[in-house]
Formats: sequence, structure tokens, C-alpha cells
Amino acid sequence: MSAENFKMLISAVTASIAGRALDADLQAWLNDEYPPSSSAYRDIFQACRDAIAEGWLCKHEGGGIKYGRVIKHTPDIHGFSVDVVDMNDIADLHHSHSTGEVDLVMPLTRDAQFDGQSADWNVYPAGSTHSPAVRGGRALARYLLPEGRIEFTKA
Repeated sequence: MSAENFKMLISAVTASIAGRALDADLQAWLNDEYPPSSSAYRDIFQACRDAIAEGWLCKHEGGGIKYGRVIKHTPDIHGFSVDVVDMNDIADLHHSHSTGEVDLVMPLTRDAQFDGQSADWNVYPAGSTHSPAVRGGRALARYLLPEGRIEFTKA
């Protein structure tokens, strides 16, 4: 899985959500359009696992979390940046989303949940905050950040 192929795979999803409000309706639409049983979900999940195995995805580590910004926000990815985290029964740093956040949750162990959700999409609207946490095992989360914006804050 090359970085360019990964970018093209993600770009197909960002094209479908570009310009849409980041809200509960988008979350429901993503979960209907790209559920865990879909080829798009499975392809993204496999691409993440392959890229981790190749050593270029989640290559940084801090506080027990592996992470990395894979793609900076650019017009060819529809203004989103792409970050991936690998978490195992741990909470990440509290942060705010000035422009929102779209997450794809990919459990690596059966009972793992990210922010209380198993394999699915989570959408956080502009102005929301949270301390993302994985409980019950290990999971990957792929963050799409409009304009690449994320602000680490205190809870």
C-alpha cells in the first residue's frame, strides 16, 4: 500500500462528503453508505493495516498511542487532512474541533470501542471537544480534519 494509493482511496470518501455539514445527518449517511460490510470500509481498514505493517502509518508514538498525520489538507483531498491513531485501552489528549472531525473506527480486537462505538463512523461538529478513548481492546481511528485543524486543550 503506497502513500499515493492510500490517498486515492481516502479521496473517494472525502469527495462524497466535501461541502456537507459535519453533523448527525452526515454520521448517519456515512454509516449507511460505508458500513463495515462495505468494500470501501474493508479496503480502508486493510490499507491501514498494510501501511502500519510497512512502517509508514502510525510511525510516531507518545503516551502509549501510535499516530501520524498521513495526508495534509489539500484540494485533491477536498480540504481534509488525514490522521490515523492506533490505541489500546487508553485515552488520547483532549482536543477541540474548530471545523469538526470525521472518524472511521476500525477495531483490531473484537470488543474494542472508540468513544463508546465499535466499527462505524463518528462525526463531531465544529466547536465540539472530546478526549478520544479506546476501551475493551485495540482499535485504529482514522480522523478527517477539515483544513487540518485540531487544537489540543485541557479537559
